[in-house]
Parts: sequence; C-alpha cells; structure tokens
Amino acid sequence: MDPLEILFQCEHLVAINKPNGLLVHRSPIASDADVFAVQLLRDQLGRKVYPVHRLDRKTSGVLLFALDEATNTEMQRKFMDGEIGKTYHAIVRGYTPDNGTIDYPLKRDDGVTQDAVTYFETLMRSEVPFAIGKHPTSRYSLVKLNPATGRMHQLRKHLAHILHPIIGDRPHGCNKQNRFFKEHLHMMQMMLHAVELEFVHPFTKERVTIQAPFPAEFSRMREVLLLTADYTRN
Repeated sequence: MDPLEILFQCEHLVAINKPNGLLVHRSPIASDADVFAVQLLRDQLGRKVYPVHRLDRKTSGVLLFALDEATNTEMQRKFMDGEIGKTYHAIVRGYTPDNGTIDYPLKRDDGVTQDAVTYFETLMRSEVPFAIGKHPTSRYSLVKLNPATGRMHQLRKHLAHILHPIIGDRPHGCNKQNRFFKEHLHMMQMMLHAVELEFVHPFTKERVTIQAPFPAEFSRMREVLLLTADYTRN
C-alpha cells in the first residue's frame, strides 16, 4: 500500500488525507478489514499515534492524530467542546436549498438519543440526462457541510433526513441512485470528503488550518455531474 499522504505535521500533531475505504482503527463491525490508519501511520512514522477523532470508513479527508497523550487529551477536549472547525463537501441527490440548518436528534445503537446539528451551504447545482426515476433528467448538488456536533454517521443521516442523500451512501442513501452510479458510471465510493479542519494549536496557540485535496473519484464525479465550475466559498 502507498504511504499515507501527510497534510500537516509538528512535534505534537500529524494529519493525513485518509483514503476512502480505510478504517481508522480495528472495529468489531468491520471484521473483513486487516489494514487500519492507526497502524499504517504508526509504521510510517515509527512512533505511536493517537487518533483524536474519527472518520467513517467510507469518508475520505482530513484525519488528525496526536503524537503524545497530553496532546491527545487536549485535542479530544477541543472536539468535544466544539472548538474544532470541521468542513466537509458532499455530492447529493436533488437541488438543496441555498443554505440551512439541520437540527435533528440522532439515536445511537444503544438507544440513547443525542442532539445533532449540521449547517449546510449549496456550492453548485446541476441537471444531467440520467433517467434514473420517472424523469428524463436527474438533479444534483455540491454542498458544504459544517457539523456542530459529532454523532456517528451524522452527515449521512442528516442529508437523508432532508431527502438529499449522499451519492454512494449505503444504507442511508438512495438505492436507485446508488445502483445507477455503480452499474453505469462504475462508481464504488461515497461522495463525502472531509475538506478542512481548523483549530487553535494547543501549545503554540496559533490558528491551524489543514486542507485535504479531493480524491480522484470525487473529482471524476464532479466532472460527470457537471459540478466542476470554479467556486470560491470554502
């Protein structure tokens, strides 16, 4: 496997551009996997690393690790207290509103319901000649997402809740769309990418902004869906 792409590194922190399909760490719900970001980065750097947050296996983008226990504790606190700015981009079904807030509590696997809030902004919209449903064309949006909370599968569930599911999302997405993209466009990934993390460094107190380039498949789908015009809103 190719070395992980390192986006940022200092004596306390390191960030990678996590590929789609890579688990952060070993999980009982993904027994088929034997490669994990924690192990790969540990071996690549030759030292112990601590994941301070999580990304879904199907989500690509900025993944941050601490290099010591004190930094890990402080960065996890920052995530818990909402001191980390998180930005994602997603390609979704339909025309999303210009912007909005999704305030919709989510239930954990153990039945506990937690508050969950996501802010979104539509960056681009397109209409392409894909006759997937009863219409001769299909509509899509490229959206910027800023989750204010960090619940499991929050963005996937929230977008499905407002009836604009992420393309390639299973099981929260649209089966018809996913089947079409797999069979006709040979797309096997979910169109959700963690674009940016922004925070105040716990020791230098400087503001740190870490950005992750888009995966090739995300860029390809933007081209296929005519969502490639330049936009300046990050």
